[in-house]
Amino acid sequence: MEIIKLIPSNLNRTFKKTIRVIKNGGVVVCPTDTVYGLVADAKNNTAVVKVFRIKKRNYQKPVPVFVKNIKMAKSLAIINKEQEVFLKKIWPGKVTVVLKTRSAKLPRRILSKDKKIGLRIPKHKLLNDLLDKLNQPLVATSANISGKKPSGEMKKVLAQFKDKKYKPDLVLSRGNLKPSLPSTAVDISEMPTLRPGTDLKIKILRQGAISKKRILEILNNLG
Repeated sequence: MEIIKLIPSNLNRTFKKTIRVIKNGGVVVCPTDTVYGLVADAKNNTAVVKVFRIKKRNYQKPVPVFVKNIKMAKSLAIINKEQEVFLKKIWPGKVTVVLKTRSAKLPRRILSKDKKIGLRIPKHKLLNDLLDKLNQPLVATSANISGKKPSGEMKKVLAQFKDKKYKPDLVLSRGNLKPSLPSTAVDISEMPTLRPGTDLKIKILRQGAISKKRILEILNNLG
């Protein structure tokens, strides 16, 4: 497990190394707009399995995915007009949305039993640059052993993987991140085309960095 401290003088070199690691099926710990996360190529089944092994995560619990834009999200999920309007209001940002998947060819561990997928566009320059350069979706899950707390403190993150059989290949350290909750997760897969009096049928799956009140305000002001 190689650890690189992110400083201005090595950003370009580190960025290129990170690209190589991900393209080769590796798993990287990196800062995000919430907590430290584990990222890997979401279309590489071997890389996805490695993420689950590192986290000791139940294979029945799918992990979400970072995408670079709405177009990439549409290549992975079925998105209607109203859902797209909602996504444009919350992304990039700290909201993960669950939608019906468009393709069954994706690694099954990023899909739920009912063929849904969690997607998010992060608001973080390093991640956005990685997504743009790779032009591939990335598995995006907090850098912690399942059952333990996600963290923005590098020491706490490293301590969780110390002496473990499965570890990330590369760690990008930016010290302690600004305190933040994980992203808020919202299932909008049943959101219909809006008509007066329509029930939006959304479900808050996890209360996180964005409040339920703010989510409902956005939904009530679509159009």
